[in-house]
Amino acid sequence: MPSTTVTVGSAVGLHARPAAVIAQAATDTGAEVTLTVDGQEPVDAGSALLIMTLGAAKGDQVTVESDDEAAMKTVADLVAKDLDA
Repeated sequence: MPSTTVTVGSAVGLHARPAAVIAQAATDTGAEVTLTVDGQEPVDAGSALLIMTLGAAKGDQVTVESDDEAAMKTVADLVAKDLDA
């Protein structure tokens, strides 16, 4: 499955608001997208709760993986963006 690694851009990491925005976008793509922080199991990007379990803070590296390149890019762009701004 193709993947890309991005840096978390949200000032307070992937907490409730950014996780909800990312999960909604991932769900809207209709594709399977996963997020992984080094050393952890991948989680479904369509679940805000699972995204929050990653504990990803600003500046952490997150790998976004999907067979759908457009879905992967959409989610990766959101992870890299400061969604709290």
